[in-house]
Amino acid sequence: MARAAPSSPGDDPAARFERLYRACYTDLLGYALRRTDRPEAAADVVADAFLVAWRRIDDIPADQARPWLFGVARKVMANHHRADRRSADLAARLRQELTQVTTVEPEVPEEVGRAFRALPDADRELLRLVAWEGLTADELAVALDCTVNAARIRLHRARRRFAAALREPSLNR
Repeated sequence: MARAAPSSPGDDPAARFERLYRACYTDLLGYALRRTDRPEAAADVVADAFLVAWRRIDDIPADQARPWLFGVARKVMANHHRADRRSADLAARLRQELTQVTTVEPEVPEEVGRAFRALPDADRELLRLVAWEGLTADELAVALDCTVNAARIRLHRARRRFAAALREPSLNR
């Protein structure tokens, strides 16, 4: 059980924080590890608790720094648990809603589908975004995180490769 080093009134806040961190890190991590199901969750709790300590370094009682940190960690952990529950509840609601959703892919002649499937994944995605999702070139640029000019060029090339794939003799059987 490490104890925080006492601080004097004129102490530099960074030096006080460093002493507190060195004195309490291991104890706080053990506390969090015993109360979480994943080591990374415990690390998040400890990091958040020390972030609060850094922000409130002048509010930490010199003679009660360690228990004060445990109190902060306890509150941080409660916040993490609430966030996890909200996330799990939202995911469950979304899964329930998605069971009611049906998607309909457009019906296309077999040779068109075969030519489309012969394209590289990137080309198929571009063409889908424009044809199925109705994106304009400007919107496509946002979705692709590129300039409008680059989006137009990519789309033009994808359309050209699709047209070439449609002309392939193997597709006209």
